[in-house]
Amino acid sequence: MPDQHIATAPEPQAEALNDRPLVVAFVADAATETALREGLVDAAPQGIEMRRGSARAAIQALQKMPTPRTLIVDVGGEDQPLSVLEELSEVVEPGVRVLVVGDREDVNFYRQLTHGLGVLEYLYKPLLRDMVARHFGPLVARGAQANQASNGGRVITVTGARGGVGASTLAANLAWYFGVEARRHTMLLDADLHRGSCATLLAAKTGSGLRNALEMPQRIDELFVERAAQPVADRLHILAGEEKLTDQPAYAPGAAQRLVEALRRRYNFVVVDAPFSALPLHRDLLNLAHQRVVVMDPTLAGARDALRLLALPNGPMQPSRAVLALVGAGRPGGLTVRQVEEALKMKPDLVIPDVGKSVGQAASLGTPAAQPRGPFRNGILALAREVAFVRLLDSGEPGTSALAGEKHRRRLAFWKRRA
Repeated sequence: MPDQHIATAPEPQAEALNDRPLVVAFVADAATETALREGLVDAAPQGIEMRRGSARAAIQALQKMPTPRTLIVDVGGEDQPLSVLEELSEVVEPGVRVLVVGDREDVNFYRQLTHGLGVLEYLYKPLLRDMVARHFGPLVARGAQANQASNGGRVITVTGARGGVGASTLAANLAWYFGVEARRHTMLLDADLHRGSCATLLAAKTGSGLRNALEMPQRIDELFVERAAQPVADRLHILAGEEKLTDQPAYAPGAAQRLVEALRRRYNFVVVDAPFSALPLHRDLLNLAHQRVVVMDPTLAGARDALRLLALPNGPMQPSRAVLALVGAGRPGGLTVRQVEEALKMKPDLVIPDVGKSVGQAASLGTPAAQPRGPFRNGILALAREVAFVRLLDSGEPGTSALAGEKHRRRLAFWKRRA
């Protein structure tokens, strides 16, 4: 194994991903601030970044700043604190440790927070220094016992029935939509280490981090992920390689699972461009997905291979069959939608019409093809709705879309208890 893949210096931009505040608190009054500062002086010797403001102020601030490792938020005075915390869950990374302060002395409310929403601990006012040190201190200093349940981000694989049907384009634009317009922490993982195009489609950098992870999974942890990921936008990152065609990276058994688990702790969505091949890496990634997407073109060969992919056994986290997307409907010389349906003996879940040269031009420029209004953007919105199980709000203008509306018991599960 080449030495250069054992000790690779992180990219300068990637180092910035690790620049996350350790503890940030949003508090509504001076007495609470004082109690937190004095009670956590031993647990957080590096200090606490204290901000005066309500939970709603926290939501606004966290839309523009990195998610801290531990977040303390004050919901005192809120008429609907659970709804506010639901909104907060949409703007923070899934692995954040959340501690809540409020003014409700209610056992049922405590249980809703800690058991239903994944909050680590709740204290009601007025806070005392000893109370903070006893209940918040150990969680800030050491973290909580990691929960090995299935909480975390959602993994979506996108696979082309044949080469060149547009699977990479769909994967890249779906990830861009989640991360940039919907403002959810998103990772785009390009599983083709030799000829993957996702980084090119979004004018992003490749690196050796993905290869290192697959060859040495014992190195994978949160810090490794943050250094290996390349930034596309503040809430969209990519893991992609560009290995020599004559070089075949090794693949350690179980590396994909360990990498996906680490990514799910860090990101709300992990979108994987996963070609189907006999490689163990690609088979493992398809098996680890919550939702598979199969992309086909309007040809008989595309229909045949799409049916073969749909017939693959579901993975343990896949309750239903893959989503089938037909791309290029109406293309000159291709099958009509009705002919495709007859060949498949079923209707595709999603039909994206042929958009001519616009997608190719966007790819050449490294800009998202889903950014301008049009049929391709509408297709990406429909795909996001299918795979995310959430309602999407879209005004048609770039930058105004948002993910909204899972029930809080599912969405707040992104707040995973962890060490």
